[in-house]
Formats: sequence, structure tokens, C-alpha cells
Amino acid sequence: MFVNQFLFLAAILFCIGVYGVVARKNAVLVLMSIELILNSVNINLLTFSLRNGSTDGHTFALYIIAVAAAEVGVGLGLVLLVYRNKRSISVDDLSEMSG
Repeated sequence: MFVNQFLFLAAILFCIGVYGVVARKNAVLVLMSIELILNSVNINLLTFSLRNGSTDGHTFALYIIAVAAAEVGVGLGLVLLVYRNKRSISVDDLSEMSG
């Protein structure tokens, strides 16, 4: 496979992720869109790492995977807490953060 195909796939995933963050109202779908963005970055890192023959991209990709796992844990915890208090996970309902 050519490098262009991997970069094109990563660009498509990135655009879908950005659209999901901007257009979605559901907090869980926004978190899933952020995961798509992080996965597109991983594809880019691995593509350039394989092209240059180094392992630096693999190392950074592992760090991004670890950060994404922590983000999912904290994000879903926050979503559950907001749902328990507001009975909704819509991002529009979270615009006013009052105690």
C-alpha cells in the first residue's frame, strides 16, 4: 500500500471526527468522535514511522492509546454523573454549569 492511501484514510477519519464533535448533541457521541480523531492521528504517526524506518511513531501511538483510554474512563464517568443530576446527556443542557 502507498503512503497516500493511509494519509487519505486518516484525513477522512479526522474529518468525520471533527464533524461529530461540532454537530452532535449527545455527549457519548462527542466522546466517540474524539476517539476517531485520536485514531486518525495514530494512523498518521504509524505511517510516517514506517516510512522513515524508526520506532518513534509507535511509541507516541502507544502514549495516545493510553491517553485515549484514560479520556474514555473520565469522560464516561462525567457523563454518568451529569445524567444522574440532569436526566439528560445533551451537550446543550450543559451550557450553564450552575451548582
